[in-house]
Amino acid sequence: MNPLLFTDPLFLFAFAPIVLTAYHLVPWRLQNIFLLLASIFFYAWGEGRYVIVLLLSLAINYGCGLAMAQASAPGQRRGVMLIGVASNLSLLAAFKYTGFAIANVNIILTAFRLSPMQSPAIRLPVGISFFTFMGISYLIDIYRHQIDAEKSPTVFGLYITLFPHLIAGPIVRYSAIARELKSRHVGLEQFATGIRRFVVGLGKKLVIANTVAVAADKVFALKGTELTTSLAWLGVMCYTLQIYYDFSGYSDMAIGLARMFGFTFPENFNYPYVSRSITEFWTRWHISLSTWLRDYLFFPLGIRGGRLRLYGNVLIVFVLCGLWHGADWRFVIWGLFHGVFLVLERMGLTKKLAVFPWPLRHLYALIVLMVGWVFFRADGIGHGLRFLSSMIGLAPQDATSDIALYFTPDLVLAICIGVTGCLPVVPEINRRINGALEALSGRAAVVVEGIFAAARFSIVGAIFITAAALSAAGTYNPFIYFRF
Repeated sequence: MNPLLFTDPLFLFAFAPIVLTAYHLVPWRLQNIFLLLASIFFYAWGEGRYVIVLLLSLAINYGCGLAMAQASAPGQRRGVMLIGVASNLSLLAAFKYTGFAIANVNIILTAFRLSPMQSPAIRLPVGISFFTFMGISYLIDIYRHQIDAEKSPTVFGLYITLFPHLIAGPIVRYSAIARELKSRHVGLEQFATGIRRFVVGLGKKLVIANTVAVAADKVFALKGTELTTSLAWLGVMCYTLQIYYDFSGYSDMAIGLARMFGFTFPENFNYPYVSRSITEFWTRWHISLSTWLRDYLFFPLGIRGGRLRLYGNVLIVFVLCGLWHGADWRFVIWGLFHGVFLVLERMGLTKKLAVFPWPLRHLYALIVLMVGWVFFRADGIGHGLRFLSSMIGLAPQDATSDIALYFTPDLVLAICIGVTGCLPVVPEINRRINGALEALSGRAAVVVEGIFAAARFSIVGAIFITAAALSAAGTYNPFIYFRF
């Protein structure tokens, strides 16, 4: 059975309304238990027996947290922390990297004319990379005395399994919602804000991401003899929009759902495509992951010891960042590619770029990002290299695919909306509206505010109706980050 997606009609018109209604009707003492059971049901719906993996992760991290709280000697605390982190990583490695490791060992064995190893068929549990990282951060934060170990199994279980973030993040740290796990209140304004945020995310996924995904999939499926330079750039542009609106759309839905239950999740995206460097990009893209890697990997590796060590640590972090995204060499290349540019910018590239006008710096960042996305999306390293060769004008002379066939009205509209939405247009509009309202007073202010509220309600309603229609008519189309 497929995972229960936020975009499925079953979720939109059955699971979410039922759970939200029941949650706000049950006594507050039972709300955590109810939400915990609903979250486990949500996960088990698509994962079946693999819910055992989630429960095992819960038991490991809950037990290690209590053990650290009871340990008196620093060495004991460190030992328990290391056991917990190693257990988390072992669980992740067993399901995510066993096949990858055996495949690479078999290459060596074959080179020496030895019999290859049999690779077991291991299915990757959805969301394991996310709840594993949450468990690791929880244990390390206890060890660092930044948080206290959670004694209530219900509260801790809810922290890990809360269904808005369970399958594809954001990676929420315990300290971010510790108070809300114990006590929270949902006002009408907060609930309405949550609905608006959820609907915006729904529109991002179904209206924009899914539309440009059709063109991206078709272009990346073309044979080398069919791929022209213009088509290659169209394909990578569509994928650049797809992965942003797919993942940021999920994050918006997760944040919106959480607010309807009284939780405040951290922001995960901040207009990453306005970046003028790769360094800036990683302060705006998948913020919960980039800050996790900074706090729990980069800093522990050490920032002292000279520039070479610093640059080496950056490369290590981003190679592992690539591996986190998938057990495949193309993800390693993608991570290393970003790491190299981060090192180059630290070595002085940023200063050299600073003399150029900002549009050229923006263009530099976009080109680097789009080249990187080729390996992220390609079916393999060879496919990625062939795709890049077409992008730089080395497409076969007899390539005959007509780019005009791909420019459907739906795609053109989705690209226009998508490109506009990559810019902080909405915050600027809201700022100006708020400024106009502050300049008014009395009845005029009330009338104008009512007009803006009605307009906002109409826009959100139109997005929901459009997205709901697409959801009802669409096929199974999982979020890109579900596989991580």
